Amino acid sequence: MICIIASCLPIFALGSMWYYQIQDLLVIREKENLSNALNQSMLNMDYKINNYLNIIDQIVWNDEIKNGLAVEYSNNYEMYKFYNDILSPLLATPPTLQTDIHSITIYTDNEMNPYDQLLRPLTDINQHNWFDHVMTSSQTRLEVSPSNETVQLISRLFDENRTFNNVIKMEINYQQFFDSLSSLFEEDYGVIILDSERQPVFIYENFSDSNLMGQFSTAERIDTLYNGSLEDDFVLQQADLVSCEWTAYLYRPNDLISAATFPMRMTVVLVIALSMLIMLLSIYLLAKVVVRPLEKLSKNMERVEKGDLTVSVFNSGTDEIGSLIKQFGNMVHKLKNMINQVYKSKIAQQEYEMKALQAQINPHFFYNSLSLINSKAIMAEQEEISQMAQHLSTFYRTTLNKGRSIVEVEKELENVISYINIQQLMHSNSFDVHYELDKSTYHYTMLNLLLQPLVENAINHGIDHKEGSDRGLLIIRLKRRENTLEFSVEDNGIGMNSAALKSILTTETEGYGVRNVHNRVQLYYGSSYGLMYESEIGHYTKVTLVIPIVHREKNSLTI
Repeated sequence: MICIIASCLPIFALGSMWYYQIQDLLVIREKENLSNALNQSMLNMDYKINNYLNIIDQIVWNDEIKNGLAVEYSNNYEMYKFYNDILSPLLATPPTLQTDIHSITIYTDNEMNPYDQLLRPLTDINQHNWFDHVMTSSQTRLEVSPSNETVQLISRLFDENRTFNNVIKMEINYQQFFDSLSSLFEEDYGVIILDSERQPVFIYENFSDSNLMGQFSTAERIDTLYNGSLEDDFVLQQADLVSCEWTAYLYRPNDLISAATFPMRMTVVLVIALSMLIMLLSIYLLAKVVVRPLEKLSKNMERVEKGDLTVSVFNSGTDEIGSLIKQFGNMVHKLKNMINQVYKSKIAQQEYEMKALQAQINPHFFYNSLSLINSKAIMAEQEEISQMAQHLSTFYRTTLNKGRSIVEVEKELENVISYINIQQLMHSNSFDVHYELDKSTYHYTMLNLLLQPLVENAINHGIDHKEGSDRGLLIIRLKRRENTLEFSVEDNGIGMNSAALKSILTTETEGYGVRNVHNRVQLYYGSSYGLMYESEIGHYTKVTLVIPIVHREKNSLTI
């Protein structure tokens, strides 16, 4: 009885564990499948939206369109010439090239004659609830028509003189816009997309069980999403649409997984029962047999236990012990084969991982493209585009650094200065930069990409949120102090409170870039180096980076 209990209990425990874990494993796999399918659809929709935005940008920033809409026409001929030569080619071409674009319309309060669907008076749309937001925002707004027939992208035409108010609206076929979500699976799934105000933008449900489709109203379905009760009956995954503040939810019934796992669970039950039956019979028969050549078997087992797998076990007996010895010999042989197979498998896996790591990005194509953009910009007398291309080329050349993680201080400063120049162009030179750099330190070396995250934080979280009429100011300092280099980045932005200041370098903060810099410095140089923050609400924030001096010709630190 002791043998029976001791033998059957592990089998029962292991079988029971597998019985319940099969369901969990398939749920995890189903979640992965849903996540992959949903993320792929979101990428597809992001690609579409970016394409539409590019088309709108070409019209919004077109000087001929702006000038044509700002003119007070004295006769219909001049107006017709503007319609025929400028307006119609730009607005009518995209819908003919992309069937999903229904129409592109400009609305203006200039007293011009309406031109089909291409030009309409501003009064046609100024009653919409989104009108005031569009007229005061620089962002393109994404809307779904109340009848769910079209998806609308709406933007204000930017006119420095503001002679007239102009709005452009692109209407896209609703079904074609969301077509990737309607074919994720053949059946038994649902998709809901909600905007930032928790209003449904797109709803699609296709269940073989009609009770699942009619179980909830739209409002109730949204409530179950937010309170978590939907996951009681469904496997749920969600993803954000990067180009707008929309969230997509994909769900499938749990019953599908239960039905899929039923044959496997029944197989596990049968295997457990069969294993226990075989075990009972074996113990019963073994108890009836006089154990004879166990000593020989014991010695061979001791040799195997010490790691000697070259032992050969032979026995001419036909009883149970003889059979056991033969099986032991087979087991040793199979064990050797299994070890060899695992060994080879590990080697193959390492070779595969090495090949994957050898796939590197060749930056020459990127640099050549930037050089071509620069030359084209110079030929077109577009100085800002030329500057942006040069700054980008410098920034990525110093960032990639031919794959090396150690750079000269001069190259690191060149990288961050290029990044600041790019930011100034993107911010229309709305902030100033002051450099206080000790050039005698330029020949020392350091880890790369330590300063750029600090500057990015200062601009995005400091200067960009600055209140008041005075201009933003960014101060970059570098000085040598005994055997260390001190870099500091200071901004006159909104500052930080004491709680944020204490958690900026810990796991409690959301700033991964800053924490990453601090961890890299301490891992490479030691715990006595890293970042230090000081700040005052409404006045400034200053971060200081301290690293040891490392000479270019030496591999070790000079402390």
